[in-house]
Amino acid sequence: MSEYPKLKLPDIATLLIEQTDKPLASKVDPNFRYAFFKTIARGGKSLIQSCKDMHLSRTICYKSLLPEFADDPIEQKRLLREARVSAMLQHPNTIPTYELGRNNKGHYYFTMKLVHGYTLREIFDYRERYDLYQLVDIVVQVARALECAHSHGVIHRDIKPENILIGPYGEVLLLDWGLAKVWDQQGKESDFENELPQSDPQDPGMTGHQKLQGTLFYMSPEQLQRDPNIDSRSDIYSLGIILYEALTGRTPATGELIDEVIASTLNDEPPKPSEIARVPKLLEETTLHCLQKKPQERIQSPAEVIRQLQRNW
Repeated sequence: MSEYPKLKLPDIATLLIEQTDKPLASKVDPNFRYAFFKTIARGGKSLIQSCKDMHLSRTICYKSLLPEFADDPIEQKRLLREARVSAMLQHPNTIPTYELGRNNKGHYYFTMKLVHGYTLREIFDYRERYDLYQLVDIVVQVARALECAHSHGVIHRDIKPENILIGPYGEVLLLDWGLAKVWDQQGKESDFENELPQSDPQDPGMTGHQKLQGTLFYMSPEQLQRDPNIDSRSDIYSLGIILYEALTGRTPATGELIDEVIASTLNDEPPKPSEIARVPKLLEETTLHCLQKKPQERIQSPAEVIRQLQRNW
């Protein structure tokens, strides 16, 4: 089995007693805890930076909203939800969250473990370098994160290759819980669901709070139809799309415009993976079982997906 390509990690200085044993200031000013910011990524609504935690002498990840969205109540809720859901899950396949707070301008931020790795999108872009065992193992690890989330009543709703990170030690992490669906004690869901987008020539992979929750190519039929009773089986469908792409190099749905992708997901039966590539029968059956358009006809839980993928296929 081939190995994941070695990542070139940033230089890490040898730990010195001057770093580990220096006293903490008697009066701690939170405004000076984080320093040496460097931009890692700039998303549609958020900014991800690396910075030095001066209290713990380590480099971490710092996520905040872009200035133009920092006062947007919907985006604020999503950032809070992402931080708290990932913190409460505390699973090996989710990113550890360290702190949630406000900066000196009163805007939200949260900090988390900094992981240097490849997204699954980057791996899919070079699929030929990886064997099927590695790709299936990634899907299994994502399913483990979902198994934990679903057991806590949380639906991810935005499973896609860009939200799956493979670290330098082979760890697989499911990211971005900002679109997760949660409920209150009375069973009422979140109050900021979005409107159905109309035909639009822009990228159908975009996510925004004036579009559908999630990324179109990886959304379940019930997500596209804005089913108010959506449940954890929607994540099973999205996981099936990831598995389909791992096997074939393409997504089941096709189209260049939003309406085309929606119509393809709702109405088209995708080609069997074996019609596109050489695929073990058990993997094909598991994939197609996940991709049933009616939730009751799919595999019903991540645990069952894991069990099928760990059989001798």
